[in-house]
Amino acid sequence: MSSRASQALARPFTLGSAELPNRIVMAPMTRQKSPGGIPGEDVAAYYARRAAAGTGLIITEGTYVDHASAGFSGDIPRFHGEEQLAGWSRVVRAVHSEGGKIMPQLWHVGIQRPAGAGPFPEAPVVGPSGVGLDGAPGAGSPLTLSDIDDLINAFAEAAWAAERIGFDGIELHGAHGYLIDQFLWERTNRRTDAFGGDPVERTRFAVDIVKAIRERVAPDFPVVLRFSQWKADNYDAKLAENPDELSAILTPLADAGVDAFHASGRRYWEPEFPESGSELNIAGWAKKVTGKPVITVGSVGLDAIFDAASLAGKGAGVESIERLLERFERDEFDMVAIGRALLADPLWGQKVLEDRQHELVPFTKDALVNLY
Repeated sequence: MSSRASQALARPFTLGSAELPNRIVMAPMTRQKSPGGIPGEDVAAYYARRAAAGTGLIITEGTYVDHASAGFSGDIPRFHGEEQLAGWSRVVRAVHSEGGKIMPQLWHVGIQRPAGAGPFPEAPVVGPSGVGLDGAPGAGSPLTLSDIDDLINAFAEAAWAAERIGFDGIELHGAHGYLIDQFLWERTNRRTDAFGGDPVERTRFAVDIVKAIRERVAPDFPVVLRFSQWKADNYDAKLAENPDELSAILTPLADAGVDAFHASGRRYWEPEFPESGSELNIAGWAKKVTGKPVITVGSVGLDAIFDAASLAGKGAGVESIERLLERFERDEFDMVAIGRALLADPLWGQKVLEDRQHELVPFTKDALVNLY
């Protein structure tokens, strides 16, 4: 007899052309283990190990699109350049050989880039309006319309490259106060042109990226957008104050061609808009207002929520996923992304699907340091 976990999580799922073997997703987690932005054999082994152990979909760590200001480290992988893409091609083959599916997360950090940071120290810090996540001016330079065109093309080129080298889709990083999110958020987008304004107008940058990608890739090549309420270490930030605002932001993106939303919350069990009388979390609301498939994420399988201390290696014990399964059974969301628990235990998927949760490994500082 199959377990409750396997009944919920072992079901296949179709997302465009991607036939996912189950509902378990590896959340994107930055590693800084790709010198020169080139993912090596160790990166391929890292992802393949998790695919082999029951993780149906891998979403890679954030990868920089082809724009000099995109990143802040020469050791974070890039998604442009002959050597870099050859490295990613090896990663794809390794994951596919283990029966998994894989998508790169395409990323530009915007105003979160420290001045002078790598991989291109001479590049300026740029963002929608030169306004920081704290709302203060002087955070980099506002992007010109020509700059925006270049960035839209950089994301589209990366998506085209991903399809060409065999990835199963792409994810756009539109969360946590990075560039796409900076355009979506009222605090950081003060523009008075076509890329700023009310919530719908602020989606223009992301919408144009999605449309450009859809023009470059096959109609059924999946495009996922990750979004969040919280920004960097500002855990009280709100992209949308209520369901209507969330609908105003996500609906144009769905109409432009986003196939699924990856809703980044810190506690998957918390209702996002409790004043509405609904228990839906942020992923559940994204599904409700768009009708699109959604991925939930947020402290799954752990007894400590994600916070600033987590980035410094604060540990967390193993916790039951019964509340998660209850929500799956209500069809609140379609897939679940696992972060720290999957860093700590590459066999997380296999153990959960085989009803061996008692064997799960707790998250420790060593897991964060080694990222094996």
